[in-house]
This record gives sequence, structure tokens and C-alpha cells, in this order.
Amino acid sequence: MANINICIDDQLKRDSEMVFDQLGISLSAGITLYLKQVVRTNGIPFELKADPFYSYENQSRLMIAKERMEKTSGPIQELIEDVDD
Repeated sequence: MANINICIDDQLKRDSEMVFDQLGISLSAGITLYLKQVVRTNGIPFELKADPFYSYENQSRLMIAKERMEKTSGPIQELIEDVDD
């Protein structure tokens, strides 16, 4: 049997251990299940998506609104709505 050493956030480890505990399995068993699914599906066993907040289009809109706000000191919501038009 092989050992894998990984570094993860302490809170993520605690949270995942609580979930696995509720499922009646260990963290090690949960990770093994994940890796078996990777092999079975020949890929990541869930859909990966980029957060639309970080899209080029949204970031551009935010920068325009920010620049307009800095120039006019208008209400933020009004500035964002103006960019949509």
C-alpha cells in the first residue's frame, strides 16, 4: 500500500473529516473513493467551472465602474447599471 503526503488548509481538513465522519468513513477512505472515481471516469469526477465573477467581461465592467466612481463619486449601483447600458 502506498502513502501519499499532501498539504491542505487546516480548516478544509477538519471540515472534510466531519463530512466523512457523518458518512461513516475516514478521510483516507474518502480520498481513496475520489481517486477510484478519477480512474473509473478517466478524469475529474465532477464538473470544473470558472467563477463567472473573474471573467474578462465582468472584470472589464467592474474596472469601468470603478474608474467612473473614482471620477464622479456617484452611487456604486448606479454606476454599475450605467455600464450595462
